[in-house]
Amino acid sequence: MDYASSALGSSANPGAIHELGTQEKRKLEAARASTAEVLAAHPDEIIFTSGATESNNIAILGVAPGHIVTTNIEHASVLETAKHRSNVTFVAVEPNGIVDPRKIKKALKSSTILVSVMYANNEIGTVQPIREIAKEIRHYNKINNKKIILHTDATQAINYLPIQVPQLGVDLMSFNAAKIYGPKGVGALYVRRGTPVHKIMFGGGQEHGLRPGTENVAGVEALALALEVTEKVKQKENKRLAQLQNYFLKKIKEKLPARVTINGDIKNRLPNNINITVPNIPSDLLVIELSARGIMASAKSACKAGDGKASYVIAAIHPKSKDTDGSLRFSLGRETSKKDIDNTVKALNDILKKLEKWYN
Repeated sequence: MDYASSALGSSANPGAIHELGTQEKRKLEAARASTAEVLAAHPDEIIFTSGATESNNIAILGVAPGHIVTTNIEHASVLETAKHRSNVTFVAVEPNGIVDPRKIKKALKSSTILVSVMYANNEIGTVQPIREIAKEIRHYNKINNKKIILHTDATQAINYLPIQVPQLGVDLMSFNAAKIYGPKGVGALYVRRGTPVHKIMFGGGQEHGLRPGTENVAGVEALALALEVTEKVKQKENKRLAQLQNYFLKKIKEKLPARVTINGDIKNRLPNNINITVPNIPSDLLVIELSARGIMASAKSACKAGDGKASYVIAAIHPKSKDTDGSLRFSLGRETSKKDIDNTVKALNDILKKLEKWYN
């Protein structure tokens, strides 16, 4: 289907009962069914939103009052939303950027209502043991006759990891279209049947009463298509990216051995992620220098890029790091080649030679 044509073809509201409205409603429900099929979920468990940030807000603010457990390296849309709850425990991850499921279990108590742990970190790419955490929660629930809800922000993971919700053992899962080569401004929240979540916005009964507002039909169609494509290419692309990632790491060690530190666990990480720390040189300066050479890297999460502070994720795994130590995230994608990596390492080497005269 041509989704651009679809977007221009009708401005009808899928809630309307006339013919154009019912046509839009059929498109919406077809996208919902397609998304559910990929996730091995039921269509009525898929709630379309404006993106993962909104999905995370619904997941965290939409559950009943009670104690929440999360980690100290979650995306800002989880961390900052959780702070609006009155009782939150932030479990520290290990130095490799992975949380110990036993520490999650230890943080549970009689008033706990929700555990929120991201599937994979957006900055350092570390993959969290969601299945093991789910097992700990199920065991706790059984022994204590409880129903603690497990939420995961799968935004970064959905391109690379298994996302079938029965196997993950989650009750809520957030993601968006932009991270899977779809449009910005559209996302989804998986809500397992029977999971008590209420709406946090008001003004309509759309999306099974959880998300008021006219649905973005063209956007959710594009999300569904992007998700289908992602699943088809995932295995082959993961293998290719893992090879490129290993090549990148090898080149860093060969060309920049004394200058940089690799952040996050080497094995348990997304295949598209490389995150390094360069001592004594500010991150923003490194990003600007690389950008001038046509290489786009990030210092930290884009939503925090302008706050003037060091990455809280890097600070969490390297407590002794200084604000003047620059961190860089390189994201590999479907168009990335070995030549791109060679150019990046060479450019970074040239930049460090230039800047070390001033900052060391």
